[in-house]
Amino acid sequence: MSIDLSKPLRWKSADETVRILDELQPNIVKAHVRDHLSMLFLAFEDTAEAAAFLTGLAGLMKSAKDHLLEIEAFKNEGAKSSPYVGVGLTASGYAKLDIPEENRPADRSFTTGMKSTETRRKLNDPPRSGWDPAFREDIDAVVLIGDATDAGMAARRGQVEDLMPDSVIILGEETGFTQFNAQGDPIEHFGYVDGRSQPLFLLEDYEDERDGTDGVDEWDPRFGLDRVVVADPAAPDPGLHFGSYFVFRKLEQNVRRFKQAEQDLADELGFEGEDRERAGALIVGRFEDGTPVTDHREAGAHGPVPNDFSYDSDGEGHKCPFHAHIRKSNPRGSGGFEPVEAERLHIMARRGQTYGERLDDPNADLPPSARPSGGVGLLFMAFNSNIGQQFDFVQTNWANGAGFPRVPDGASNPGRDLVIGQGPREDDPTYATEWGSDVTKTAAPSPQAVTLKGGEYFFMPSLAFLRGLSPQPG
Repeated sequence: MSIDLSKPLRWKSADETVRILDELQPNIVKAHVRDHLSMLFLAFEDTAEAAAFLTGLAGLMKSAKDHLLEIEAFKNEGAKSSPYVGVGLTASGYAKLDIPEENRPADRSFTTGMKSTETRRKLNDPPRSGWDPAFREDIDAVVLIGDATDAGMAARRGQVEDLMPDSVIILGEETGFTQFNAQGDPIEHFGYVDGRSQPLFLLEDYEDERDGTDGVDEWDPRFGLDRVVVADPAAPDPGLHFGSYFVFRKLEQNVRRFKQAEQDLADELGFEGEDRERAGALIVGRFEDGTPVTDHREAGAHGPVPNDFSYDSDGEGHKCPFHAHIRKSNPRGSGGFEPVEAERLHIMARRGQTYGERLDDPNADLPPSARPSGGVGLLFMAFNSNIGQQFDFVQTNWANGAGFPRVPDGASNPGRDLVIGQGPREDDPTYATEWGSDVTKTAAPSPQAVTLKGGEYFFMPSLAFLRGLSPQPG
């Protein structure tokens, strides 16, 4: 059968497209609550035992459809949802399972792998010698186990381990848990609201986000399913069974260095009093509470973190600088090098999670010296239908691209993304001395405060593929 993936999905309809949710893993088209998360990175030493293990795991997993039904039950009845289990395979994992080459996912970035010399040069990633030990090894699979509570996650993790034969080796484990600000919004370790500006693949989610607004979009968050799912080539029915390419990167955050950079910038620009908070917003593009600096001179957005904004009224970068993280990673049609629809093809679904414990409150008014300089960071995760067109493109051309976005004639290059950009920071960024003013001043670029500690590319196959790997008794 042929399914139209070019549009977002109304999952509560009778459309044939809804059937793909029956065999699709959760967390792809809609984020799954996983405030407590364990990620197990695995190596296979026996083909048959690995296949049996993965088939057993399928019995602990739910479908994307089941996940959406659980959300509805929680809204209507307060019913608790079951833990999340997700499974991804690398190119080497498919080879270890003896999947015929013509039936393996064929995305070139996926088959090349993140730790290859080619990929590291393209992304400007640091040498593998500086990665955490587990990520220097050949990883065959990742298992994600998440739940709203630590006890729920630990119990499901125990069930996963019970299924694991000796020939399935745990190379490493990453543990994450969500941090929240005083308003209950999730934040990352620099203290900023995280997880906004997501593509929405379900029309119900779009309608929920637009509820109470004037109905006029500055930024349309609706994306077709073809931006996040692809046919699973090894599944029983690739026309109905889908998966997604999964990018994982462990990003360590030097909070002390970043907070010092905020203070240094405030000093260079002469900001005083409450206005000093704007220095960090000029680096990130949002204030800590999520208020976009392109729309507001000060923090203090009320209600949900604003997402419906564009840079149409800020063509000179005098409110939100061109080099600000959120403007570099999602220019919202203002990049200047491609038509808007082509630019939108690079947007990906992010599912990040913070890791590492700290004693300080991320949003407290403390000196930089009281902040951690390592051991904390972000477990960056993203789902893609085309890694090269989405994650690789954004990191290489946008975040690392000193000339992106296109600036007005006579303006200096934006330089690299001062949050996730990798490589030498050779361009002095330009800032308006007052919000919206055409009086500008250059400042020294903030030093790199985010370091890659390892990662890999995976494919999250369909549940039908996992169940079919190993014959079941009876």
